[in-house]
Amino acid sequence: MNSIKNILIAITLLLSVTSVNAQIKKGDAYPNIQLQNNKNKVLKLNSYTGKIVLVEFWASWCPYCRIANKDLVKLYDKYKGQNFEIVGISVDIEKAKWLQAIEKDKLKHPQLIDPKGFDAKSVAIFGVKGIPSTYLFSTSGKLIAINPTEAQIIAQIKKQ
Repeated sequence: MNSIKNILIAITLLLSVTSVNAQIKKGDAYPNIQLQNNKNKVLKLNSYTGKIVLVEFWASWCPYCRIANKDLVKLYDKYKGQNFEIVGISVDIEKAKWLQAIEKDKLKHPQLIDPKGFDAKSVAIFGVKGIPSTYLFSTSGKLIAINPTEAQIIAQIKKQ
């Protein structure tokens, strides 16, 4: 009986270490995430390979996110034709409020939702500690920066 208990403890420890190491880090490829967008279609995050992609975690109830959205709209409008994409991932639990925020903030870039809030799988995979949080991916789909500045994003767009 004692050995079964020890085995269960070992498995639990192994799983906890594995989940901690599952967080994305620089140099990693897009995680295998599929989420519903604001048009009720399921999109794969890795479908954006071939473009510079800024993934932004946000929520409708987050005032800092809503302020950041204004800057993202300007950035998107200026660079969307230059092989650049922004993908918003909302941690909203209430879909209606998320959809209202997209409309009010005039977000034209792809919007996805992971409706389990901070318990969402995507939040765990990306290691999101607070919002807004952004992740910049290269055209090859590799993570190159976490919470990059606007200057770093623009430099990456112009570099390609």
